[in-house]
Amino acid sequence: MIYTKNPENRKLKRMVKTETLEIQTKGNCHIVDMTPDIQKAILKSGLTDGTVTVFNVGSTAGITTIEYEPGLVNHDINAAFEKIAPQNGRYEHELTWHDDNGHAHVR
Repeated sequence: MIYTKNPENRKLKRMVKTETLEIQTKGNCHIVDMTPDIQKAILKSGLTDGTVTVFNVGSTAGITTIEYEPGLVNHDINAAFEKIAPQNGRYEHELTWHDDNGHAHVR
C-alpha cells in the first residue's frame, strides 16, 4: 500500500496503484532492463511518494537489481550461471517432471 499526504488536511491517505507489465524473454539467462518500463508506470500513476514492489509470476524467472552494463548482462552472468547450474547438467527435477529445464529452476 502507498500512503501519501493529503494536502487538504495533512493526514496520511492510503492509496494503492497497480500496473501490470508483460515482458517477453528469449529464455536461458535473457536479461531485460525493466527500469524504463517501471519509470513510465510510476509517472503514469501520478504518485510522488511511496514504495514500488516488482515481482514476477513463474518459477524460472527472477528479478534482481544490478548494474546494467553490457559485459555483465551479455556475458558474465550467463557464464556464472553455467558454472553454478550448467544447462546440460543432471537435475533430479527432470526425473519428476520430464521437462528438461532443471537448470532454469536452480538458476
